[in-house]
Amino acid sequence: MYKKHISLLLFATIAVSSFAQQTPTSYQQNINGTDLFFKMEAIPGGSFSMGSKSGNADELPVHEVQVDPFWMSTYEVTWDIFEPFLYRDYETTKSVEPIPSEVDAVTRPTKPYLDMTFGMGKEGHPALAMTHYNAIQFCKWLYVRTGVFYRLPTEAEWEYAARANSKTEYFFGNDSKELEQYAWYEANSEEVTHPVGEKKANAFGLFDMYGNAAEWTYDQYVENYKEFEGKVSKNPVVNPTELYSHSIRGGSYLDPASDLRSASRLASDPEWKAIDPQIPKSNWWLPDASFIGIRLVRPVAVPSKEEVMAYYDKAAIPDY
Repeated sequence: MYKKHISLLLFATIAVSSFAQQTPTSYQQNINGTDLFFKMEAIPGGSFSMGSKSGNADELPVHEVQVDPFWMSTYEVTWDIFEPFLYRDYETTKSVEPIPSEVDAVTRPTKPYLDMTFGMGKEGHPALAMTHYNAIQFCKWLYVRTGVFYRLPTEAEWEYAARANSKTEYFFGNDSKELEQYAWYEANSEEVTHPVGEKKANAFGLFDMYGNAAEWTYDQYVENYKEFEGKVSKNPVVNPTELYSHSIRGGSYLDPASDLRSASRLASDPEWKAIDPQIPKSNWWLPDASFIGIRLVRPVAVPSKEEVMAYYDKAAIPDY
C-alpha cells in the first residue's frame, strides 16, 4: 500500500527545508551535448482530494493528499527525445560533440522487433510502448546527459497536476462534451496519436494530460485507497516491488471520455506482451500497448547521488 519512504527522499521533500516549500519556476532543459531540449512546468505545492465518488471502485475512498512543489514536463516525451536513448546512431546524429563515455555506459533498450510508432508518426508524437523499467532507464539516461534528476510522477503527483486546482471530473468541468478542446481520445483521434501540444493546456500549462498517450506513474497499482480513508497523506507513493501491475493515468487516443477523467486509473497487464516471441519476454517493450507513454517529473528537493542511483539501478524484474 501507500508508503512515504522516508529513506528515499526522491518523492518527499524535507518539511523543514524552506527551499523545498518555494514555488519553482518553469524552464527549458537542454540535453547537454545535443541540439535537443524539452520544457518543464512549475507545479506549486498544495492539497487536493484524490479520487472520485462518481468514478470506479478503485478511485475510492476520496481522501486528502498534500503534495510538495515539483516540475512536470509540459508535454509527453516525444520520439524526438526518446530515440537518442534508444539508438546510439541516432544519438550521434543529434549530438554536437562526442558522446561522453558515461553516457555510453548507460544500458540501452534492446532494439524492438516491431515499429513502435505503429505507423502513427514520429516527429512530435509521443514515444510509445516502453515498459515501466524502460521508462525509468530513459530517466537515467537523461540524468547522465544533464546532471538533473528526472523520474516518473507518483500517482498523487499526476492527479494533482492534472486537476490543476480543479475539483471537477475534468480540469475544465464535468461536461465531457468539452473534452474535444483538450484531448485526443476515442471520439476524435481516428485511432492514432497526434503531435503533442495541439490541444489546449490545463491551468498548470500542461498539454495532453488527457488522451493522446496514457502515462506511466511510478506506483504499484492498488485496488483502492481504503488505507487512507479519513487521513491526510503527504507525498504518498506505492513503492513498486512486482512486475504487474503498475498504475497508468490519463487515458489514451483509444479510450472513451470516462477513462480520461483526472481520477481515472488503469493497471498494466501482462497481456500487453502477448505477441512478444522472446522467452523470457522483453524487459523493455510492450508490443501490445501502443497507447502508453511517459511524462517526466523533477522534484524541487535535490536527492543525494546515492538516492538517485538507488532509484535508477533497481534490477529489472524478470517477466514470465
